[in-house]
Amino acid sequence: MTPAEFLDTDLAQTVSALRDKEEPFAFATIVRTAGTTAAKPGAKAIIGAEGTILHGFLGGGCTRGAVKRATLAALSSGEPQLVSVAPEDFLNEIGVSPGAMVDGVTYARNGCPSRGTIDIFIEPCLPMPQLTVVGTSPVAEALAELAPHFHWSVSRAGDRAMPAGKMNATVVATQGQGDLDALRAALHQNTRYVSFVGSHKKYASLSIKLADAGVSQEDIGRVVAPAGLDIGAVTPEEIALSILGELIQIRRKNLERGT
Repeated sequence: MTPAEFLDTDLAQTVSALRDKEEPFAFATIVRTAGTTAAKPGAKAIIGAEGTILHGFLGGGCTRGAVKRATLAALSSGEPQLVSVAPEDFLNEIGVSPGAMVDGVTYARNGCPSRGTIDIFIEPCLPMPQLTVVGTSPVAEALAELAPHFHWSVSRAGDRAMPAGKMNATVVATQGQGDLDALRAALHQNTRYVSFVGSHKKYASLSIKLADAGVSQEDIGRVVAPAGLDIGAVTPEEIALSILGELIQIRRKNLERGT
């Protein structure tokens, strides 16, 4: 069951539209209040990629700046954020400066006359990374079946343009059936990561043919061959798992760098 299923119809429709457009967004939920506040625990909102509220209610302008900053941080890191918007005298009392993070909570100053405290949990919802699997080999079939379980959106069309700004990868698993053409097509796409299921020696031989076909040395050097982490994989399923391990590693590093 997805979070959208717990939302009212309008919020769920907003989520569905953002998902269809593959745009990043965040769920924001008020989890605690103290003192006088306009919004109460359980209030929800959908926050867009720019940090603006697209639908829902989190109170007045007192929370807007803090929510925007926390949302941008969540979408950049891929990690949830918990922000506490509190009056300045309370922050002074606990010895915390606005903007500081203590025990996983980021504190912000509430300058509104109400002087209440609002704790807001912000959960990022990022588009699934795109994996294009080229080929019909046993490794290709195993990879296409396994990848969705690790939250990769799988395409089998090697000639489709990759969406800009989205984590994407192409794995060429043709294994002797049109290797050269598949590699040339993969290197012409807007793909951050390209790997080849085959030995280093085999790719070295194909590299010469790619160069003869006009492919730049820079592009030839972008291809990871053999594909996957060295886990001693033998079966198609094990090789697919080693490739997914490598893809997950790259994806997590990209999130750490905010790319």
